[in-house]
Amino acid sequence: MKLLYFAWLKTKTGVAEEEVAPPPEVTTVAELLTWLQSRGPGHAEALSDLNALKVAVNQEYARPEDPVGPGDEVAFFPPVTGG
Repeated sequence: MKLLYFAWLKTKTGVAEEEVAPPPEVTTVAELLTWLQSRGPGHAEALSDLNALKVAVNQEYARPEDPVGPGDEVAFFPPVTGG
């Protein structure tokens, strides 16, 4: 699974992208977020406020209950505003 981090999420995690292999029981966006938070203080801080981030799976906005799998690309980014 390829993970992409944008804006302040990249700064807090210390990486722009990474390849990960979550355990088999991680099958949803919510479970992925919980697993990622346990990977270290940078990830825990970056992903602590779920209201302050958006998730896309394979370039489609995703909800916490949406599925994720080994070949997916998952992106994390702050909400975008226009103006």
